[in-house]
Amino acid sequence: MGEHAGQKRAATEMRSKDVIVLFDVDGTLTKPRNKVTQDMLETLALLREKVYVGMVGGSDLSKQLEQLGENVLDLFDYTFSENGLVGFKERELINETSMADFLGEEKLQKLINYILKYFSELTLPVKRGTFIEFRKGMLNVSPIGRNCSQAERDEYERYDLEHGIRKSMVEALKKEFAEMDLVYSIGGQISFDVFPRGWDKTYCLRFLDDFKTIHFFGDKTFAGGNDHEIYESERTVGHSVKTYEDTIRECKALFLDQ
Repeated sequence: MGEHAGQKRAATEMRSKDVIVLFDVDGTLTKPRNKVTQDMLETLALLREKVYVGMVGGSDLSKQLEQLGENVLDLFDYTFSENGLVGFKERELINETSMADFLGEEKLQKLINYILKYFSELTLPVKRGTFIEFRKGMLNVSPIGRNCSQAERDEYERYDLEHGIRKSMVEALKKEFAEMDLVYSIGGQISFDVFPRGWDKTYCLRFLDDFKTIHFFGDKTFAGGNDHEIYESERTVGHSVKTYEDTIRECKALFLDQ
């Protein structure tokens, strides 16, 4: 073992074993759908010398690799994709759960067919491709389509804030599929997630019972946002941020400038 590696391991062994800090990804660790910056990586490395560090995002692992780097499993002690339905402790897979198995194909297709029909009757400034992205633990639904450019993404976000496209669609789905007991969570700039109740980001907390204190940082902490449930959970100390720069400042103030 090299001298630097030995020093790094010694530093992490001295950290608190009772505290973990969990982070959302988009808007919290990075700009939405952008790559992580060097100052954030440096902050995470310093923080990990003090406490345990984890990440919980709604996207699948491949998108987290794009944003946070190919070594994402080495950046965190716990890495949770799709709200924790796919979970890693360091590099060890500790959970993998499927929404398809939970709902069954008949109910799943009924839901997807309704969404596609709704989109066919919706007129927007632009439409692109991949309107429904099927993930293990959820459907990610995007009225504009996930194949839009960054400029189109930014423009749609402004349009959606003015016209409430996602909000109206969520209300329609709640009414149509009340018997399925699904949750609809608006997050990011262009989409919302659909998943069984209890499969929000609080799902990951069941794998963190060894910690006395769980801090959570997220930007969509408002009611209906995809960070709301875990932010409000009795098991977490919630921190609401607007940008990744806010996250860096708060982490330094709470954990590093002491």
